[in-house]
Amino acid sequence: MTSSDGNPVDRALAQVLARAANAYPGVVADYIPELASADPASAAIALTSTSGHLYAAGDHDVAFTLQSISKPFVYSLVLGQLGVDRLHEHVGFEPSGEPFNAISLDDAGRPANPMINAGAIVTSALVDGADEAERFESIRATLSAFAGRTLEMDERVYASEAATGERNRALAHLARAAGNLARHPDDAADGYFRQCALLVTTTDVSVMGATLANGGVNPVTGMEVVAPSVARRTLSLMASCGMYDHAGEWAYRVGMPAKSGVSGGIVAVKPGQFGIGVYSPGLDAAGNSSRGVAALTLLADEFGLHLLEHPATPATSVDRLIHDPVEGITVVLRGELAFTGVEHVAFEIARLLTDNDLAGSALTLDTSSVTRITPAAERLLDAVVAQARARGRSVTVVPLDR
Repeated sequence: MTSSDGNPVDRALAQVLARAANAYPGVVADYIPELASADPASAAIALTSTSGHLYAAGDHDVAFTLQSISKPFVYSLVLGQLGVDRLHEHVGFEPSGEPFNAISLDDAGRPANPMINAGAIVTSALVDGADEAERFESIRATLSAFAGRTLEMDERVYASEAATGERNRALAHLARAAGNLARHPDDAADGYFRQCALLVTTTDVSVMGATLANGGVNPVTGMEVVAPSVARRTLSLMASCGMYDHAGEWAYRVGMPAKSGVSGGIVAVKPGQFGIGVYSPGLDAAGNSSRGVAALTLLADEFGLHLLEHPATPATSVDRLIHDPVEGITVVLRGELAFTGVEHVAFEIARLLTDNDLAGSALTLDTSSVTRITPAAERLLDAVVAQARARGRSVTVVPLDR
């Protein structure tokens, strides 16, 4: 659902956007001629939570082309189709430390990663389909599912890229010569130009990011777009490679997986919480939106969004412990039960089992208020129960209230 006007989150985003306007404005990209017509004063920010709540400020309904923001989403499509090993026979995992359009091949002749142009061209060429038209429709359908609505291609931007994209065609030919391109270089480059020319708004970008944050499930439509493992691996590459030769500084200052595009957009993700879209067409020296970077840096600093930010209170899944002389000990669990939460549960139960004052007491694990339990956490919890029973305790498990 869309937040109402004047919502405190909207206002907070508007304040961040206003402060980011004081940053270096950057230079609008013109090497793709059609991009040069963008309004340099336009700016927007949008946030979508994994609960499906949408917030925005600025020109969030202004359409722009995805450009390189398309790369992680196409990567996730191919990863789901081929799996890690087959996909990465053709493209590497490592940050290049070079500009986005650099010739960057590893010792096996693979592009360094899927987030630079050479790697993205190779990745797009691996999309399953009988011909280029079918492959592009597969890309468009998947990226539309990420955004939660049908995305259209900007024909003028596509034509502009196709007319001036000789460097990208050269990268395709080099990848082909190294044996890592699955299609004819001209076809592969053309498919890449088309995916880059898909039109989005800042709100669309935030929903796309929120879908990755939500383990591959679009939080607005409820549709599973990719598997959780695919979303996780995609975010890993965004974290290490998404901001080109500024990826290290980005990880240091902002610390959220992100991907930029030369049209001025950036998608950033706080895993498990939300996706953020920003737009301002002026670019810095690395090809990232200058004011977009400023806005996301402010958000990370002032709202504690860095992935390595230490939580104010340790996470725990133990809601309360109840000791009844007749019923025994009840451990009430809550929220999402992942490895860290179960570790705390295991510690508490081990302590209870060695307490002489509680010797012989029956044990009840109440998981009725748990919202989700991960497979790894479930296995660990089963082991905790088995250990308690092996020590002669009567154990009852109250199941999740589904």
